[in-house]
Amino acid sequence: MNANDARHLSGLPGLLRWALGLVMLAALAAGLQACGNAQAAPESTFVLLDGSKKTTADFKGKVMLVNFWATSCVTCVAEMPKLISTHQKYAAQGYETLAVAMSYDPPSYVVNYTETRQLPFKVAIDNTGEVAKAWGDVKLTPTTYLVNKRGQIVKQYIGEPDFTALHLLIEKLLAQS
Repeated sequence: MNANDARHLSGLPGLLRWALGLVMLAALAAGLQACGNAQAAPESTFVLLDGSKKTTADFKGKVMLVNFWATSCVTCVAEMPKLISTHQKYAAQGYETLAVAMSYDPPSYVVNYTETRQLPFKVAIDNTGEVAKAWGDVKLTPTTYLVNKRGQIVKQYIGEPDFTALHLLIEKLLAQS
């Protein structure tokens, strides 16, 4: 927001002025993100359902989608078939999906869901909440991050992504060296 924008806003009622200022800041932030000002994905250790561990660093060199979800989340369950098909479409090209179950999700529910739906990707349980905290203090599900081969977050989605646009972005990131 520049000085001219501020002058134009000064004649508006307080709440409207505040809302427009917020929209302008959001647009500025989106512009910075679009210009490649991606932030590094947090260094995290993910405990997978089989008890093994993976770290953020283990995924460098791959395009990675990190999806925070819960079995009790209606939108999460509804988007899961699309996450599965996305994973199957791009896995052979260096794409990974990691579904991170929230700390409040009972592990037995997560295991049951994963097995009955035959999820083809890695599933972790964030039983302490530390992973969600490290990734921006995630509280809303689904929250999804797309990470490039250099380990930088290039996009965050709250709610179900537009999968057509997501696929285009994945293809663009997979083509990068």
